[in-house]
Amino acid sequence: MTFELQYTDSKTNARAGLITTAHGQIETPIFMPVGTVGSVKGVQVSDLKDDVKAQIILGNTYHLYLRPGLEVLERVGGLHKFNAFDRPMLTDSGGFQVFSLTGIRKMKEEGVEFRSHIDGSKLFFSPEKVMDIERSIGADIIMAFDECTPGTADYAYAKPSMERTHRWLDRCIQRYQETEPKYGYHQSLFPIVQGCVYRDLRTQSAEYIASKGAEGNAIGGLAVGEPTEVMYEMIELVNGILPKDKPRYLMGVGTPANILESIERGVDMFDCVMPTRNGRNGMLFTKQGIINMKNKKWEFDFSPIEEDGASKVDMMYSKAYLRHLFHAQELLAMQIASLHNLAFYLWLVGEARKHIIAGDFASWKPKMVEQVSQRL
Repeated sequence: MTFELQYTDSKTNARAGLITTAHGQIETPIFMPVGTVGSVKGVQVSDLKDDVKAQIILGNTYHLYLRPGLEVLERVGGLHKFNAFDRPMLTDSGGFQVFSLTGIRKMKEEGVEFRSHIDGSKLFFSPEKVMDIERSIGADIIMAFDECTPGTADYAYAKPSMERTHRWLDRCIQRYQETEPKYGYHQSLFPIVQGCVYRDLRTQSAEYIASKGAEGNAIGGLAVGEPTEVMYEMIELVNGILPKDKPRYLMGVGTPANILESIERGVDMFDCVMPTRNGRNGMLFTKQGIINMKNKKWEFDFSPIEEDGASKVDMMYSKAYLRHLFHAQELLAMQIASLHNLAFYLWLVGEARKHIIAGDFASWKPKMVEQVSQRL
């Protein structure tokens, strides 16, 4: 994988770059739709590519390990062939999912013992096993196994948690170096910065991760309960340490405003379930603000979902029609909302990139943050 840093904003830390992988190029800053079990919920691959214009999507190691399982993925030749998405893909390590299973997991230095949320069967993830699983899935970018510390964790918990993540990273790197890709193309391993909301821990972790010389780096353990301003403070701190010539991936964040603020602070890559999950519940993100599509105020509004919207559905359907679909509990409502929101998120990072290149990102961003945060 290569990363070319093409432009840096003169007044902020916003960057525009180009990532090149075996499955294609990715223009940054970029948003990555989340395809947890090998599919972005309710969205066909043709729509992901042609309408949403997704350049890269995610798969989830924990969920794919459970279903369809490694035997299926290995027999077909990896996730790209299984789900027909022939552009770049990234897999997380399953760390967030495993550590969210509070009450049905047991953590040791060796790894984590937990129970499947599907059938309760006992499972075990170690750094080595996670690397083997991610080799079998076959994503272009694979994440190191980490412990995702809650944003409310106290220092006494956060410090040993971070240190364990670092030890696990060393084991991930060793296993990664001992193994080969299974499907004939390169996979890039990204380590993950942890440290909760503590400046000294985040500094230590960023320095440790930077020292590994990985092809890219991720920031984890944010947007997990801490105040938004603290999240921005941690992003700024960490990005001041991580190498400038490698892509920086902020995991699991967030709202359109979160994304713009993080781009300003030097983040290149994002993922979040928000556009699809919130969309399925009737929340639409638009250039003018946030719409609750279930509200009665849209009952007789026959205007397009969004004038000059980024998706084909925006001019095809009216607000009144989409509201009707939600109230009738039609599956089409969730599909339309997911397409709209994903296309909007990809439009938003694309616009940010244009303004970084044009040199006016610093003046454009505050206005756009204000717009997209309004409730309509």
